[in-house]
Amino acid sequence: MKKIDIYIIKKFLGTFFFAIALLILIVIVFDISEKIDDFLEKQASLYQILFEYYLNFIPYFVNLFSYLFTFIAVIFFTSKMASNSEIVAILSSGISFRRFLFPYLLSAVFLGLMSFYLANFLIPKTNKKMMAFEKTYLKNPYRNRDRNIHMQIKPGTFVYMESYDNRSNTGYKFSLEQYKNNRLEYKLISDRILWDSVKGEWSIKNYTIRKIYDKDEKLIKGDVIDTLLNMYPQEFTFILDDMKTMNFSELRAFIEKERLKGSKLISEYEVEKHKRIAFPFATIILTLIGVSISSRKVRGGIGMHLGFGLGITFGFILFQQVTTVFATRGSMAPWLSVWIPNMIFGVVAIFLYRIAPK
Repeated sequence: MKKIDIYIIKKFLGTFFFAIALLILIVIVFDISEKIDDFLEKQASLYQILFEYYLNFIPYFVNLFSYLFTFIAVIFFTSKMASNSEIVAILSSGISFRRFLFPYLLSAVFLGLMSFYLANFLIPKTNKKMMAFEKTYLKNPYRNRDRNIHMQIKPGTFVYMESYDNRSNTGYKFSLEQYKNNRLEYKLISDRILWDSVKGEWSIKNYTIRKIYDKDEKLIKGDVIDTLLNMYPQEFTFILDDMKTMNFSELRAFIEKERLKGSKLISEYEVEKHKRIAFPFATIILTLIGVSISSRKVRGGIGMHLGFGLGITFGFILFQQVTTVFATRGSMAPWLSVWIPNMIFGVVAIFLYRIAPK
């Protein structure tokens, strides 16, 4: 049985990596044809294009399509084994279908762990380099267009800005309030607040401070005051794609900080966090579905199995996108929106396993 295990593992992983390599090559060719004018206009060197952009581009796309191509690889080579009556011979020799599944699941666990490592540790590093290249050679500089910015920078301390210009690192119509036991004790208002990159501090212009005591209050006015605040300019240039540059622990720390600030995008951050764990499990579930479908010899052969398998895969992807929208735009819990496709297709996988030829 060890020879059969090795044979299946080689077929599984060999087909997977060959298919994903072919896809990446095609994607890169089309991407170059689309962006060649930008590369020439911004005078990006060949070394930068190849090693700062496309080399870092590969892990992201490998992970993005990993569970899809895991399923396609399983369907493809298992159907071929079934059409050659190899599976019939294996099962007829006394090997149980459960034992036959072992090398498939072992390979799927390996690919799932690879996906988890890529999503949570390697891709955040490569995305930093890839996105730095994009900001320099492909995309226009980001401009913050948010209005009426509210945030909590630490428990009981709230800030407000009417607007923020990230090009000059200046906030307009700034106010800071401090509460204790739900009672306002300190309020600062100013015309504008400016980041001093040399001192690493905020410079507050034309300010008025109101200190409130039990039976009294005090007003202080001034032209300029420098202070340290628990907020930084990069927080106002953050876009959702920046989450992809955070590793496992950084993303969780970031979500806790954004929750303290009262960010309205918490659901989207939570979805990204759960996706990085749920996707590797999807690899195992789709592998079980693929083997159960393609191990039966049918008249249509590989074509029939591939068609049915692709239908299930795209159904999985569509269902996943729909439930994600319910989390980011509705009231569904983020963890549930990400995991419910795995739960439902896990039940489908068990059902197909039970009716598979034994």
